[in-house]
Amino acid sequence: MALHGTVAAVVTPLRDGGAALDEDAIGGLATFAAARGCDGVLVAGTTGEGILLKTEERRALAERWLEAAPPGLAVAVHVGAQTTADSVALAEHAAQSGAAAVAVIGPPYYALDEAELEAHFGAVIAACAPMPAYLYEFRARTGYAIPPAVVQRLRDAHPSLTGMKVSDRTFDEVRPYLLDGLDVFIGAEPLIPQGIDAGAVGAVSGLAAAFPELVSAVVADPSPDGGERLAEVRRALGAAPTIAGLKRVLARRGVGIAGDVRAPLRGLTEEEGRIVDQVAEQFRPVRSVA
Repeated sequence: MALHGTVAAVVTPLRDGGAALDEDAIGGLATFAAARGCDGVLVAGTTGEGILLKTEERRALAERWLEAAPPGLAVAVHVGAQTTADSVALAEHAAQSGAAAVAVIGPPYYALDEAELEAHFGAVIAACAPMPAYLYEFRARTGYAIPPAVVQRLRDAHPSLTGMKVSDRTFDEVRPYLLDGLDVFIGAEPLIPQGIDAGAVGAVSGLAAAFPELVSAVVADPSPDGGERLAEVRRALGAAPTIAGLKRVLARRGVGIAGDVRAPLRGLTEEEGRIVDQVAEQFRPVRSVA
């Protein structure tokens, strides 16, 4: 099933100081996202600490989300990993488990050339075909950009390549990926209005993990004022570690989730916790958690 609209890049609930998955918390997260304007979720992405999880944990996480998601909430699974073999295995598992789609970021650290990237992404897309697959472009995390020529060749060779999530921070970086035949989702929330105006179909947003109403409202009505509002939220949260901050906001909004993160990420200091609490209150949507 192709993704559309607002897709929350959800956090991963952890316990025991970040050492273990808290699978019991996923149901509450799924209900929260579905009830507050999200059309789908992306599991184990950047916001979901996916690269820090073991392969078996990522499989268990995907399965639990697929069990917990209410009807109408599409579950996409991020399968990017350090090796092609691990990404392929995760893509195969997502397809067998009934996910709506997969997304795959390029392996970080090595500056891969076009042939390496094309072979890597092609293997992942083929492993889960005909399930929709999305490339995940995020230069700041991988250390390189996916060349648009590689995207075009993959699009032409693999009918199940449906689109991209592009999380680069400037629109000049996003523009080359707005290609015919691919659905583009914006990852940097302040760019949502400009992206949709240029042909993007929605957003895959980490901010939507904790403030889904704010993001979905801008996707539905992509005004410049809405984009600036999301930029303001991002700036305010920037005073603390992002993932731990989002988890604290969720807890304040009534979702049963601890603030644990997987090392080497860290939790919030006492002062950072107070700042995040202020942000949660300042940008609190009118409708509260039931």
